[in-house]
Amino acid sequence: MSKTLLVYLHGFRSSPRSSKAVMTGEAISALTSKDHSYEWYCPQLLASPKQSMDMVTSHIDQSDADNIIIIGSSLGGFYTNYLAEKYQCKGIALNPAVYAARELEPHVGMMTEYDSDKPFDFKAQYIDELRALQVEKISDPQRYFLIAAKGDELLDWKEMVAFYKGAKQLVLEGSDHGIADYADHLPAVMDFIQS
Repeated sequence: MSKTLLVYLHGFRSSPRSSKAVMTGEAISALTSKDHSYEWYCPQLLASPKQSMDMVTSHIDQSDADNIIIIGSSLGGFYTNYLAEKYQCKGIALNPAVYAARELEPHVGMMTEYDSDKPFDFKAQYIDELRALQVEKISDPQRYFLIAAKGDELLDWKEMVAFYKGAKQLVLEGSDHGIADYADHLPAVMDFIQS
């Protein structure tokens, strides 16, 4: 029986309870068959990018899966690039922050989590940690699938499209940073996972 480890990485200030994470997790659990199992790993990421990636890579390294697929939203999409290059595996990026250090520099200081209002300190050193994880260019565009919304109010969809040149791309007219209509596009995500 073959096994796929599916890692889902949420965005900045978000959590594994985000609607995209929950929807994707439910769709993945429905995929498991007697010939193929899927392990779902969707951790609460830490404020420190380095500690977050240490935690995730340690989980991946201990897994007995035959292959790995990374999905990430926003900051999670930035992490997806790092991990998909490190493990030479498939990466699915949902409105990714392709240059996360630049995007998050203005947010250094005390922040709160979206769904719990729990405070956390986003330190200046985390910007350096993000710079250390930056992928300048993806090595094999065919391993990537980008979903980018033209209506993203936080990030520039044109920058995403340019970064994933040659990759499978779904560019949405309208929508928003959180991809409110994600349920409509989940089948395309599942197709890419299984292809």
